[in-house]
Amino acid sequence: MNAFLFDLPSLVAGSIMVALTFYALLGGADFGSGVWDLLAAGPRAREQRELIAHAIGPIWEANHVWLIAAIVILFTGFPLAFAEISTALFIPLMVMLVGIVARGSAFVFRAYGSQTDSVRQVYGTVFAIASVVTPIFLGIVIGSISSGRIVVVDGVVRTDFIDAWLGVFPIAMGALTLCLFALLAAVYLAVEADIAHNEALREDFRRRAIIAAIVTGIVAWISLFLIRQDAPVLYAGFVERPWTLATIGLSVLLGIGTLAALLKRRFYLARLAVALQVVCVMWTWAFAQYPYLVLPNLTIQQAAGPEITLQIAVVALIAGGLILFPSLFLLYRVFKGRKAFALIDAPAGNQAGVRRS
Repeated sequence: MNAFLFDLPSLVAGSIMVALTFYALLGGADFGSGVWDLLAAGPRAREQRELIAHAIGPIWEANHVWLIAAIVILFTGFPLAFAEISTALFIPLMVMLVGIVARGSAFVFRAYGSQTDSVRQVYGTVFAIASVVTPIFLGIVIGSISSGRIVVVDGVVRTDFIDAWLGVFPIAMGALTLCLFALLAAVYLAVEADIAHNEALREDFRRRAIIAAIVTGIVAWISLFLIRQDAPVLYAGFVERPWTLATIGLSVLLGIGTLAALLKRRFYLARLAVALQVVCVMWTWAFAQYPYLVLPNLTIQQAAGPEITLQIAVVALIAGGLILFPSLFLLYRVFKGRKAFALIDAPAGNQAGVRRS
């Protein structure tokens, strides 16, 4: 870590990572739920979709506040980085935007727009496909930023709008993002089914979570191999810094812990472990890329806006946080109850008497 890790530009850049982390943990699970909506099968397929709709319905649109915050902080505090990313990665960013809009619209129209099964099925298909496509392109954007594929000559982005993102490593990052979101969603949905005392659905999503955990681990190791080949600067950040080595090791342990908790049917413990695993993955990437915002030649310091702008941004973030965090806490508390904040499973003898609060 460089000496200026805690200077003003780095502090503002860190707030982007905080917003993206919350978006992955909350909004990412919503996207992952759409994956399982698409893959719902068997005699309980309808019940699975109903549980998904019940789980994400009251609070899912609120989760986009984290992505909005990250984008606003980026173009306010780091206009050069925003210009490079939005120019070179215009196509995947637009696909993401269309996917977010189509997904939200289809989810609402499926619930309220029509009473015929055929029309609801169309809206459900749009919702599910958009839930798969959007996280893939989110990962592609992250992979493109980290692999040095964005070319800038004399301050001008040189791009054909394709080469910057259409590559093996960005696509692998898209696959990893989708797998992580699907894993999060499966674990969260197993907890939702446990709260609802539906043992059959709980087992459905437990099995899906176990499969997703194994697939995510395989994709993660493939991605790490591709980093060495296609993103050598990022790879050096992974293997040469103690912070990244520590978070890689911790994420592996948490992945094993998630799988073990699922096998033992410790659903709340699995939820805690998988959430911490995603946090470790996110911040491993951030530590490895630091101090660059866009590899290989745009650092946080170079991309930062005027100091007064960064100071105002910090004040706005603090003021906004004082409103946002209590509001989201109340939202989750009202619609999800106390169990939304449980970190470990209740003792086995008490589970039978637990009711949703």
